Amino acid sequence: MGKEIKKHALGNEKKQVFAAEQYFSTHKRRRLIRVSEELLKRMKPRLLAIFLVALSFTPFVQSLVRHYKFSVVLKNTTKLCSTKSLVTVNGQFPGPTLRAREDDTVILRVTNHVKHNVTIHWHGIKQLRTGWSDGPAYVTQCPIQPGQSYVYNFTITGQRGILLWHAHITWLRATVHGGLVILPKRGISYPFPKPDKEKIIILSEWWKADVEVVLNQASTSGLPPNISDAHTINGHPGPVPGCTSQGYTLHVESGKTYLLRIVNAALNDELFFKIAGHKLTVVEADASYIKPFETDTIFLSPGQTTNVLLTANQGVGKYLIAATPFMDAPIGFDNLTAIATLRYKGTPPYPKTILTTIPQLNATPLTNSFIDSLRSLNSKDYPARVPLTIDHSLFFAITVGVDPCASCLNGTKLVSAINNITFVLPTISLLQAHYYNIKGVFTDDFPANPPIVFNYTGTQPANIQTNNGTKLYRLNFNSTVQIVLQGTAMIAPENHPFHLHGYNFFVVGQGLGNFDPEKDPLSFNLVDPIERNTVGIPNGGWTAIRFRADNPGVWFLHCHLEVHTTWGLKMAFVVDNGRGPNESSLPPPSDLPKC
Repeated sequence: MGKEIKKHALGNEKKQVFAAEQYFSTHKRRRLIRVSEELLKRMKPRLLAIFLVALSFTPFVQSLVRHYKFSVVLKNTTKLCSTKSLVTVNGQFPGPTLRAREDDTVILRVTNHVKHNVTIHWHGIKQLRTGWSDGPAYVTQCPIQPGQSYVYNFTITGQRGILLWHAHITWLRATVHGGLVILPKRGISYPFPKPDKEKIIILSEWWKADVEVVLNQASTSGLPPNISDAHTINGHPGPVPGCTSQGYTLHVESGKTYLLRIVNAALNDELFFKIAGHKLTVVEADASYIKPFETDTIFLSPGQTTNVLLTANQGVGKYLIAATPFMDAPIGFDNLTAIATLRYKGTPPYPKTILTTIPQLNATPLTNSFIDSLRSLNSKDYPARVPLTIDHSLFFAITVGVDPCASCLNGTKLVSAINNITFVLPTISLLQAHYYNIKGVFTDDFPANPPIVFNYTGTQPANIQTNNGTKLYRLNFNSTVQIVLQGTAMIAPENHPFHLHGYNFFVVGQGLGNFDPEKDPLSFNLVDPIERNTVGIPNGGWTAIRFRADNPGVWFLHCHLEVHTTWGLKMAFVVDNGRGPNESSLPPPSDLPKC
């Protein structure tokens, strides 16, 4: 085909086609959209046809460019028998589900039509060398201001399953979120029985009030924000006390198997998910395949996702679906159950709903059993490449403290910290400061260990004030990292789901009490640990994770309970470039928003 192109193409057109053919054959996908659009504009129709035929003979034909458009708009919505205006994508709550395959490139234009600044984060996408498309405000980009647009451009590499996209500024992700389905490469089968159909299940929370008002009130008072009024399943809470409302219905046919793609998009609540009378086979977590196991209850922290197989093997009828919170700490939270139904084809009108037992709010043994069952598939095609040697061994103590606040009602405010650092976001993005070597924006001296050693899950220190700072931890390209995330008993001990941007990590160990650096590593799972992007730190316990820093840029690590992120429970890694362009961050796009 290359010879035919050379024969028919003339002058500059000949050079353009040959260059494009070479471009695709070397898989330089990052600039795909810029090159292809420019060539398509300049090519004559006859030459364009030859060019498209040439592409069909290259390896790149297996992957596609997926174009999407997000319009961030206000939408009046009625739930819990009250109406409010909320920020949405394309007028939908939850937002639209995106679909792509592994190795596809996603080009997505976000246009902001509301009064709030906006960013979108592709939760769990590794963003190899494309940190400018990661999305957290003031970390990898300045926000998209009202009336402005920004194009996110990234390639999906080494992932397949279901992930979450959401706003990543203030509390807008309460209503600005949706699912991202990643299909296997063309011609590649699932490593589990092929389902007949698939369904998307988005779990979330709902406030009657404007969530930005709730957040501002909490900032003024210095106290925890008001809890949500209900949980939702695909945007519907179902009937709640004082308000009868329609819930979501999952329609099934007897004998068929369904792939349920489940996302916990809640702001602050870990959730159980259960379908009366049916078992679920878990086959994927955070877009990584796992060893399948059967359960009747799914457990997900905010930001976590999973694929499960549901076989419609019960009698024709109507079955209860429930999403309920998990909380093993004595603090305020929304304890309402979101109700939906599974309905078989052929069910007569007005059937009696078959019920199920709802997990207790503090069902810690149930959560532990689910978490302990998660293991990487670790097959020939999907190996678990766990780092066996460690270059950076970090110990992060997670605390809640009280700091002075002159503008707050009581003169103090609740804050969170890692190693006593309450993280402060800058006024320009950290990635820009790193890329352009802008001084004075951050320092790279984030502490690898707590400044004061104490009984983390026992008696708390007398001084619980924290230090504010924009401190990053610097990593060399391709270095290996172990982080022990240690929960503490300070003020409000509870579970903390931690999310790392730009990477997956392996959860090599977990336990209760204080981490023992001599004994606990002896029981680490270095063979088939679960690979995730978000992991829960147990109440009064610790979790150990490992990853290889093979993605240059600036990458956020934070608690995915939005209330704790707001309080400063976050930090970031700066990963230096390696050798050559393939180990270096790409330059920023021309439309990168300005602060």
